[in-house]
Amino acid sequence: MPILFRSTVVAAVVLWAAAAGAQEADPRHLAPGFHGRAAGSTLLVVPADMELFSISAGGVEEPRADWTEAAQRNFRAELAARRSQLGSKVVELTEADLDRFGELHALHRAVAEAVFMHHSRSGRKLPTKNDRLDWSLGDAVRPLQAHTGARYALFTWIRDSYASGERKATMFALALLGAFSLGGTQTGYASLVDLDTGRIVWFNDLDRWSGDLRERASASETVDALLKGFPALQ
Repeated sequence: MPILFRSTVVAAVVLWAAAAGAQEADPRHLAPGFHGRAAGSTLLVVPADMELFSISAGGVEEPRADWTEAAQRNFRAELAARRSQLGSKVVELTEADLDRFGELHALHRAVAEAVFMHHSRSGRKLPTKNDRLDWSLGDAVRPLQAHTGARYALFTWIRDSYASGERKATMFALALLGAFSLGGTQTGYASLVDLDTGRIVWFNDLDRWSGDLRERASASETVDALLKGFPALQ
């Protein structure tokens, strides 16, 4: 075997083993037995369940429809820019479909919050789960599959808050007095659901004091963080 060819093969095997080992070393994001999306499968992108808030001087969160609209637009654009990551067969729900399947947003939020609390976070593990990503949306997703023909669906839920100018002034004044107060936070869940079974086969979350979806440039970083480790096509 030529030395150059042999070296290339060895390097490829090493890289493959490293990638496989990295995935095996962190099973928290993957359901048992799931390693990647089936080749040629269609991915349905469900519009994000998203809302942005301004934090008043007194610490009260106030919804901002204009910020939410801008964030939705930026989020959709960033997802569209990641078609090489999501795959060539991607479909989206229309506005009319949102009304028909809107209750799935609520179902996903409830299940994703349970995954976040009892699987992603430490100290709240459920002994029956044995530290596995073993959660499902059940048969509720079957009509969605029948309507779209997709094999997988990407669900996302995001809540983002930002300190107003008044809130920042209050925080500064409190800091001078030695008190600590929080500004905005960004919380998000992303779930890849197998529409054949209803299982959540991949899950990732955000829970931080940074991130900004109101501008396209900063929204790119949030989408990168939320989709980190998104399963590739096999």
